[in-house]
Amino acid sequence: MTAHLPLPVFSPTLDKTLQRVDIDLPQERSYPIWIGQDLWSNPNTWASLPKARLALVVSNTVVAPLYAQALIATLKRQYERVELLVLPDGEHFKTWETMNLIFDRLLACGADRKTVLFALGGGVVGDITGFAAACFMRGVPFVQVPTTLLAQVDSSVGGKTAVNHPLGKNMVGAFYQPEQVVCDLGALQTLPARELSAGLAEIIKYGPIADMAFLSWLEDHLDLLLQKDPQALAVAVKRSCEIKAWVVSQDEKEGGIRAILNFGHTFGHAIESGLGFGEWLHGEAVGCGMVMACELSCALGLVDRSFVERLRTLIARAGLPTRAPDLGLEAYLEHMSHDKKALAGEIQFVVIDAPGQASVRRAPKEMVSKVIAHCVAL
Repeated sequence: MTAHLPLPVFSPTLDKTLQRVDIDLPQERSYPIWIGQDLWSNPNTWASLPKARLALVVSNTVVAPLYAQALIATLKRQYERVELLVLPDGEHFKTWETMNLIFDRLLACGADRKTVLFALGGGVVGDITGFAAACFMRGVPFVQVPTTLLAQVDSSVGGKTAVNHPLGKNMVGAFYQPEQVVCDLGALQTLPARELSAGLAEIIKYGPIADMAFLSWLEDHLDLLLQKDPQALAVAVKRSCEIKAWVVSQDEKEGGIRAILNFGHTFGHAIESGLGFGEWLHGEAVGCGMVMACELSCALGLVDRSFVERLRTLIARAGLPTRAPDLGLEAYLEHMSHDKKALAGEIQFVVIDAPGQASVRRAPKEMVSKVIAHCVAL
């Protein structure tokens, strides 16, 4: 798909501690993404947010013990009352029932239309809290405070909010933009290795679809990223946010170019649904899904075998699975038929047209079946 705006030049050298990336949208929906160290404890981080009597911090059982009280202490300088709601942790809790706990607390606290929600956690917390904010009183302000690498580089940015349905991931949701996104890189130091690898999948994604210079940088600096080197993480998070901001600013509601951000996700979501949400992390499923989507791109004659192997090698180095689970062909096709890109019952895939360029295409069922069988047998 052809973009209308030039992609900002990749600059792997950051000369300031605090970085800002802007999401440029119409009708006062634009907002900043802040990237840096010790941002949550700095009152200036929150100074521009809407004024309100009440703020609600939504977190989960893993993140809240680490960061909730420190964030609340800072927010209390700005809000008369700050409440905390701790949700259960895990993708299998990304449901309407869990989101209803947010509504219960808001109503019990006497929340109004100025109440501000803060999503403190990974992608599940961010998606549920954002969707709740979109629904409560037909829309209240919320802030993304992502604590995982995956959330900082992908799910917290762009306004996609949702809960899962048993038949499909993120099938019930809304486009609803936050007031700002605050990526405190210090939180990444507590990430387990598996969560770090899951986040790297969404970072790697940006190379094949938009920026081969960034892909080469990732190949050269992957070991530093796996070691949680602060400077390498800062570069990777900023560049990922720049690319996503560039896409979202042109296509807020996925009517065109934004669909390329789903590279690997059609196969990946089928893996998540087929195994049962939570068996594989989202980033693990996307990593494997990117290999499958690249294999499909090769089968369509768009990229050569060497590019497939280059991407597979990087994904494996990041600690991600590259062999697809054996769900059965019909199960894959059934789960993929519920993908949001499907049109008139036809499955569509994000494919690599050429290194650094992507589009959405249909593919013959026989070809898709062969790709799935090949990736299961690897």
